[in-house]
Amino acid sequence: MRHELVRARAPLRLGFGGGGTDVSPYCDEHGGVVLNATIDLFAHVTIEARTDDQVLLVAADRDQAWRAPATAPLPTDEPLRLLKGVYNRFMAQNGRAIPLTMVSYADCPPGSGLGSSSALVVAMVEGMRRFMGLEMSPQAVAALAYDIERCDLGLAGGTQDQYAAAFGGMNFMRFFEEARVEVEGLTVPEKVLKELEASLVLYFTGVSRESAAIIDEQKANMKSQAPKSLESLHALKAGAFEMRDALVAGDLPRFGALLDAGWLSKKQTAHNISSPEIDKVYEAAKAFGVFGGKVSGAGGGGFMMFLVDPPRREGLKRLLGGFGGVAQGAAFTRTGAESWDVR
Repeated sequence: MRHELVRARAPLRLGFGGGGTDVSPYCDEHGGVVLNATIDLFAHVTIEARTDDQVLLVAADRDQAWRAPATAPLPTDEPLRLLKGVYNRFMAQNGRAIPLTMVSYADCPPGSGLGSSSALVVAMVEGMRRFMGLEMSPQAVAALAYDIERCDLGLAGGTQDQYAAAFGGMNFMRFFEEARVEVEGLTVPEKVLKELEASLVLYFTGVSRESAAIIDEQKANMKSQAPKSLESLHALKAGAFEMRDALVAGDLPRFGALLDAGWLSKKQTAHNISSPEIDKVYEAAKAFGVFGGKVSGAGGGGFMMFLVDPPRREGLKRLLGGFGGVAQGAAFTRTGAESWDVR
């Protein structure tokens, strides 16, 4: 049964270890591994049936809107390609175009490195699933979101973001050829999760970046068998296993040191993952005494994350704030994409 007005949300994520190994062709040839966790920042969507013959798509956080008669498929050029892509896939399944309004927004800017674009697609898929009265598992929601982004729209990127947003929680993920994904929810002692939260500082650089160019370079390096890039991806994969073990054992200083080692490896996979400004912030944090840190996501800007002894967290936030960005904490979430009826 179709619903008249629904809302949905999907959590954003922090990628701790293995990021980049979920990108083809590396995961096809070697198998990728990622350790990530969702946090209390979300991508949101509202979907409402209309009484006229129009489709109205709105990205509220970008102040963009697009309106047209309800036809399928909609053109998938900018603006609002993601919203159009999700609409097209569900209308193709439905067999006819449905007039509706879809409004989206996220709790952080695009290009943040927290997987907001993919979380937005997951939230829209989950919202459209409920709007259309369909049953879908988290695995199916994530797989469909991946297909819409990577296949239908041809947007470059990996696979972890869709699965993190759909499943939620602290997950150890494995990636194989043909976009096959296995998600293992990690059982981490509650006190360790609380200690990790107490140690965590996020710093938004103020620079949003387009991840596609970084990912395209990484893929090109992989295809050309560039030794430094390939060795770095192998190191990132091995580090993800070590990070999982350190986390389950509650060894956060070790976890932070592995975060640091992973960042050094990540910088070898493409030339523009870091910048002089990012390096300056990172070096200052290291001099302050953090356990470790990295740039979240593909790199180049967005959010950085650091782990520090909890009594020193406020001092680190003051230090980072001196570089002109915004420092904050974050809490982990255990729930993935969810939707509900408003009426």
